[in-house]
Amino acid sequence: MQIQIKAHFNKQTKDSKKEQVQFYVTGEDEKRPELNQLTREVVILQIAGLDDVELTAEFKKSAKDSKKTVLEFEVKGDSSAAQTFEFYKKAGTDVELTITESQMDIDEFREAQEQYREGVRGQINQDGTVDVDDKNQMTLDEVAAGSE
Repeated sequence: MQIQIKAHFNKQTKDSKKEQVQFYVTGEDEKRPELNQLTREVVILQIAGLDDVELTAEFKKSAKDSKKTVLEFEVKGDSSAAQTFEFYKKAGTDVELTITESQMDIDEFREAQEQYREGVRGQINQDGTVDVDDKNQMTLDEVAAGSE
């Protein structure tokens, strides 16, 4: 399923855990039933005029009041910084937004989010060295010995 709507790109926020984008929809587009059908699904967002730039996101919610409908999306963690920056440049403007249903289901999306947030586990010592808990992690001495 794919839907193309006219929307106001309200804001894009990012913190240490997630990145969100928010759009305002008014007029006839906010009455389209496809918006409700795509809510809580993994979607691909594209803005007209930004060629080859798309964001994979979870369509978190659609909230309607007397003036507008607010669409909120949580962007998948592996979207490149260049892609999100191109989107960010459009924030605060009216855009033509294309929302396409992704092949990825919500469980795969959340699993990918968790993997993106995972880091190397270990302990920082008083002298500034790090002990890594990953048994597959090579030391510099092992790397040097392997190259000889």
